[in-house]
Amino acid sequence: MNLPQRMQWDRLLSTERHAHSALEPHELGRSHFHKDYDRIVFSNAFRRLSGKTQVHPLSLNDHVHTRLIHSVEVGSVGRSLGLKVGERIHEDLPDWIQPDDLGVIVQAACLAHDIGNPPFGHAGEYAIQDWFKQPQNAALLDNLTDSERLDVQSWEGNAQGFRIVTQVEYHLFRGGLRLTYPTIASMLKYPWTAQHKNSKGKFACFQHEASTLNHIAGRLGLLQRGAQAWCRHPLSYLMEAADDICYAIIDLEDAVDLRILSFSEVQAIMLGLNPQAELNITGSGTEVAPLRQLAALRGKAMQAVIDAVADAFMQQLDVIMRGELDGDLLAYCPQHIQEGIRNAKQLARQKVFKDRHKTEVEIGAYTTLSTLLHAFLSAGHELHDKQGHDLSYRTQRVLDLMREDAPNADWPLYQVYLRILDFVTQQTDQYANYLAKQIGGVPLMSR
Repeated sequence: MNLPQRMQWDRLLSTERHAHSALEPHELGRSHFHKDYDRIVFSNAFRRLSGKTQVHPLSLNDHVHTRLIHSVEVGSVGRSLGLKVGERIHEDLPDWIQPDDLGVIVQAACLAHDIGNPPFGHAGEYAIQDWFKQPQNAALLDNLTDSERLDVQSWEGNAQGFRIVTQVEYHLFRGGLRLTYPTIASMLKYPWTAQHKNSKGKFACFQHEASTLNHIAGRLGLLQRGAQAWCRHPLSYLMEAADDICYAIIDLEDAVDLRILSFSEVQAIMLGLNPQAELNITGSGTEVAPLRQLAALRGKAMQAVIDAVADAFMQQLDVIMRGELDGDLLAYCPQHIQEGIRNAKQLARQKVFKDRHKTEVEIGAYTTLSTLLHAFLSAGHELHDKQGHDLSYRTQRVLDLMREDAPNADWPLYQVYLRILDFVTQQTDQYANYLAKQIGGVPLMSR
């Protein structure tokens, strides 16, 4: 009888680095995976997350999370999860790996998990997808193949993130950040192309990077699930759990600060995740501010969920190593943890995501991104169509705005569009708003 295929840690935790012909030498006190972490932290793409929406776009409240702060917090939770799992499977790890290496890998993957997000968060993703589906823009897609058209009409921040770290940032089209394969794979929740996108439209690789995905997956020994589709790296489940924990729990605090939710509503969520939690916090006065109380409860709630996720990983380890785990790790946690996270997300959907100001700004984001996409993609189409000759004055000036990021006239149209999307989606919320206003957009209002 044939045994089921299994992934192996000695391949999954390779120190091989993307686009390097040889292994880098070991540095005292700084592992290969610490280098990944440092390269991400010091990258322009990561720094720009400070000006991108987490939940509340264009907020003037300095306490509200940006995508950068969210990523740092996710990294902290991910490091804890990686360390906990590393300690429990240390006997199965290859000789060159220490338990804390798993913590660093997951932390680095967490830092990069949103690095491809466009301005205005998920609203920006929907705006880009919708723009490419509008009948008035169909002529710009005439010369694309079916798979290329599917890529832009299904444009995904996850796929853009994979493109950034493997192609765009630092070494342009020569390996990007040149991260190790385990870190790259651990940031991918959806290691497949748009042809295999799930029911929510999620995928993590454009056609242009498909050969890169196939190469990395092959080197790590991920199990193939179809043409350009692979099972997930085991550590990606920890990265995903860290992200879920942070946006389900911490983002509710912002809503209290903005007076969208009440203290009691969020307190009930925290206590549901850790019923044994006791509020033991003192202040200079007789009363402690609600946000300080929530911070204390949140810490206890997150610790309870982190412990439960680490336990779930160990319980499901055999299924994970066969590449067969359905859903996320939170779905295998104790019932009160599942219900607590579900209640937190439900509360956010019912009240936070429907907040009037948030809705107004996201509608405005459609106008902003539509203005930018029309200007730059039309210019790219003309550049390709005329092979760079006799361009209109407007097209020349639009391409001048891109400077060294402008595509080459002799590139295929699909690659021209991807390079333009690199430029448009790297913008912060404020700069996208400013640029759209300058070239004909409508200014958005800030809270």
